[in-house]
Amino acid sequence: MTVKPAPERYPESHFAGAYWGPRREAPDECARRAADFINLLAPCDPSLAHWYKTAKSPKDARKYPLTPPDVNTLTEVFRGGVNREKGGPVFEDLGYRVWFHNGGLPHEGADMRIKCGDYCGATPNSCFMSLPRRGPDAERVLTASVLGHVLRSMAVAWEPDWAVAMSRTHRDMDDENEGGVAAVWLGWVTYFARHWGTVPPLPAPVRIEPVEDKGMLIFLTPEPFSVANPEHVALARRVRGLLAKAGLMRSVIAP
Repeated sequence: MTVKPAPERYPESHFAGAYWGPRREAPDECARRAADFINLLAPCDPSLAHWYKTAKSPKDARKYPLTPPDVNTLTEVFRGGVNREKGGPVFEDLGYRVWFHNGGLPHEGADMRIKCGDYCGATPNSCFMSLPRRGPDAERVLTASVLGHVLRSMAVAWEPDWAVAMSRTHRDMDDENEGGVAAVWLGWVTYFARHWGTVPPLPAPVRIEPVEDKGMLIFLTPEPFSVANPEHVALARRVRGLLAKAGLMRSVIAP
């Protein structure tokens, strides 16, 4: 009898996302922010230092490099990402949507999806990154220090209201805790802009770091946060409660 091999199991998938409310910005303004973000990411990790326009495959994507970032090139990319009905007018209030890739293989690469310039307020503007799931890039990127660098870069370049880096499993658990209400997620690493509210003192081993004069980063644990660790889950619930009392874990438009 032939025994079929068990399907390959991948580690938890992680993402980093920054979110902000209505903000009217032209394509060149979005392009400047994107260029700043790409430049800030470059020293973070080699896998996040090179980005390409979308293509049918990672191999094809390498034909359209975006690094070093050129504002004029990025401006045209954002202009091409306008929202419109086929053959119809442009919906200016919906802003622009673009998608970049770092050229990595499936499950080993990273994607960047940006929605910028939306001022209608139906859904938030965002910079969202799907991070490597396996391989040496994942081992380097999925650390508190690198994810902190990613969120810091997002905060400086995009000036979001809040940002988070976490696993999708952790996000789903956080959604369940909120009873299905769309609220700010508390991740392994979380950022709050200064205008969003004041971060209160938090229990060890939580670490708080300022991001220039823009806001604060919160690191729940120095080691990888896992929903399979009861101590991590208990810590997250305690910290969420303290942040909720401070008015930071408010309901938001679902990203």
